[in-house]
Amino acid sequence: MQIASFDVLMQLLRDRTTFLIEIENNKYIDKKIVALLISSSIFMALYGAIVGSTHGGLQIISSAFKLPALYLLTLLICLPTLYFMDIVLGSKRVFGQYVALLLASMSMISVMLFGFAPVTLFFRLSIDDYWFFLLLNIIVLAFTGVVGVRFFYKSMINIIAKEKDGEIPLNRHKLIKGWLVLYGFVGSQLGWTLRPFVGSPNEPFALFREIESNFYVQVVKIVGKVLGIH
Repeated sequence: MQIASFDVLMQLLRDRTTFLIEIENNKYIDKKIVALLISSSIFMALYGAIVGSTHGGLQIISSAFKLPALYLLTLLICLPTLYFMDIVLGSKRVFGQYVALLLASMSMISVMLFGFAPVTLFFRLSIDDYWFFLLLNIIVLAFTGVVGVRFFYKSMINIIAKEKDGEIPLNRHKLIKGWLVLYGFVGSQLGWTLRPFVGSPNEPFALFREIESNFYVQVVKIVGKVLGIH
């Protein structure tokens, strides 16, 4: 099963046009969903384990599970909004096609994270600075997230254009852009809610921290810590 999962992932990476045509034609959807779910979860778990390695064994295990969970929960929270609103605006696609396309985007993110894993591990081993390592991972996750979002946006636009003989209705174009903003907000705040991923060296291991403030306020604080502004 794992070998077949990576075969589907490699098709996505090497022959994206055929992959998207198959989704558009509702071909092998179930196979793609299962395969992409498995392969992306493995890559994200590996990156999560590196992130959690600053705080020892329990944090490694926790982060390895929580990083894939973060992306899957974000998908589950935001997918119904996209599906039902796009259906109302005229889409003819079935639910599985949306799931497959979003998992393809998630797989793109996971591959990018896997590519950044050696860099993250290098800084993990060479610099003993919690705040720097935390900011580094926020930057990596943000960058890879943009890559995944861009892939999803272009794929949806292409599918809509084929549905409408090359035309893209303004309302559906706005829907996709607005939904991607929603997806970004939900994902970033959910990541803050599910913390810690890195694990503070001054605090004992905890599966979750108390809910406080929000992600964006904390990013400003982290940047201040790294720059020495208290």
